[in-house]
Amino acid sequence: MAETETLTRTLEGAPAPLPGTYHLDKAHSIVGFVVRHLMVSKVRGQFNDFDGEIVVGETLADSKVSVTIQVASIDTREEQRDGHLKSGDFFELETYPTITFVSTAVRPAGGDWKVDGNLTIKGSTRPVTLDVEFLGATGDPWGGKRIGFSARTEIDRDDYGMNFNAAVEGGGLVVGKRITIELEAEAVLSA
Repeated sequence: MAETETLTRTLEGAPAPLPGTYHLDKAHSIVGFVVRHLMVSKVRGQFNDFDGEIVVGETLADSKVSVTIQVASIDTREEQRDGHLKSGDFFELETYPTITFVSTAVRPAGGDWKVDGNLTIKGSTRPVTLDVEFLGATGDPWGGKRIGFSARTEIDRDDYGMNFNAAVEGGGLVVGKRITIELEAEAVLSA
């Protein structure tokens, strides 16, 4: 029986992938968000076009992440709402066609990770921290190596100049101020 190749390691007390440069596999990744609607429900959406690179270094100081998201690819399963989100009330697609995240630090958090970075939406850049769970590493049927992780953070959309809203009868607002960003990602090691 052949010995299984080790594709993970322990780095500062947490499981981590082996060093290398990994690129997001869009077919097996989701860049999604959740926001309250009318203060009684939550609406989910996602961006269907994005690119990202994860550099896993020998040390945490050598590790970094960068992601670029195409605003035009927003999808909330409602064409009229998607059009409104692309307008000046929200993302202002014509002027700001991309959203970017560039990490500034990677640090352990128990058995998981925190990735600090700068999130730029609609021309405003703010620091955010992603709570990251490393899901594992594996070989694929085509001879490649893949990693998976989940990540989550929360932002205030007013910080990014997306302050459109309307009051509803009985109090509350049409759209919540807090946005939860959720990532499910699979990335492939570059050759």
